[in-house]
Order: sequence, then C-alpha cells, then structure tokens
Amino acid sequence: MKEIKISSVKNIALVAHDNKKKELVNWVLKHQNELENHSFYATGTTGRLISEKTGLKVSCLQSGPLGGDQQIGAKISENKVDMLIFFWDPLEAQPHDPDVKALIRLAAVWNIPVACNLSTADFIISSPLFKKGYSRNVPDYSKHNQREI
Repeated sequence: MKEIKISSVKNIALVAHDNKKKELVNWVLKHQNELENHSFYATGTTGRLISEKTGLKVSCLQSGPLGGDQQIGAKISENKVDMLIFFWDPLEAQPHDPDVKALIRLAAVWNIPVACNLSTADFIISSPLFKKGYSRNVPDYSKHNQREI
C-alpha cells in the first residue's frame, strides 16, 4: 500500500447530470461557508453555474459529454482530486454513460471519497475528516506498470 496525504484544503471535483445541476448548486450554496477555502474542478456547465451562483472560483473543464468526465478522471489518477461530488441521475439515460462509469471506477481505484447523491454529500461534508488532513491508502501500482505481457 501507498499512503497519500490529503491536506485540510481539499481539491474537490463537482459534476452533475442536467436534471441534478440545480440540486448540486443548492447543495454548494447551503455549504458555501464550509467550502469556500477549498479548490474546485468541475465539468463545464456545472462549474459555470456553481461559479455564477456562489462566487466560488471553479476551474471549469469540458462539458461531461465532450470529455469533461475523462478530464476529471485524469486528475484523479494524477492525485490532483481529493474527492468527487457527482450528482448523477440514475433514471435518465446518458449518452456518455461509459465515461461516467470510467470516472466512478477511477475514484474507486484511487480510493477517493465519492458522493453520488445529496445524502452522501451531506455525510462527507459533515465528517470531521473533511475539516482536517487525511491519509488515504492506495495500492502501489508501480509494479502494474512494470509487468511483462
């Protein structure tokens, strides 16, 4: 195992499907005081809406269907994202569903906290671990890159 230290200032990825964008914006507004000292990445439209409604500085990537989900996945694999808040719509078919599944998979591979709904996001932000540093364990993947085929 390899230990990765997460500081008290988190790098948080924010993603929401169209039918969940308003819910995510409202969640950020509700918790704006707790979130204001953290850094944010978001897929395009979601990030723009959050920035406009809250005044928080958000690094906006591409829209999810245009590659934004994959950009966030890359940041997770580079240890540039400490947690993922992804309000996804389980009742609506998504044209980029494989990208969504890949993003959730990368969050699991790199052992970062993930909230896929309002209740889980509330649990994460109310955790004492949210306010302080944390060390997460991930498998040491260096041997994976050196394997012979």
